[in-house]
Amino acid sequence: MRAVIQRVGQASVSVNGGLPRQTGKGLMILLGVARGDEKADADWLAGKIAGMRIFEDDAGKMNLSVADIGGEALIVSQFTLTASTRKGNRPSFDPAAPPPEAIPLYEYFTELMRRNIPGTVKTGEFGASMKVSLVNEGPVTIVIDSRVRE
Repeated sequence: MRAVIQRVGQASVSVNGGLPRQTGKGLMILLGVARGDEKADADWLAGKIAGMRIFEDDAGKMNLSVADIGGEALIVSQFTLTASTRKGNRPSFDPAAPPPEAIPLYEYFTELMRRNIPGTVKTGEFGASMKVSLVNEGPVTIVIDSRVRE
């Protein structure tokens, strides 16, 4: 699993032109599920993200996690995060897990985040056309891959 996390003041997603699903201060999480990913990947990734200290304390140091600040999260599935760009200029999406494999892991990851952070967790809709909007604070943007645990 690969995630791009962004520290945000607010984030929202509109699914198929519908009303936006909005969150306040917390994290915007773009999540890509690759072929062969398992629940263990989601367990590790959710724990890592929930505990990541990227929010400022009273001294202005990044020492607090989203759980520490009572922050919220918006999780949006994004199969393009698994793209291979090794050949040519057109990305290959073959590394992306097919929906029957990816959807349960995306939902499992979302449930883990709901358990790991006190704030509201909202989602986009797997496979839907979405418009994402956010205010990135810092900016702080971090890429985490469950297959690279160094």
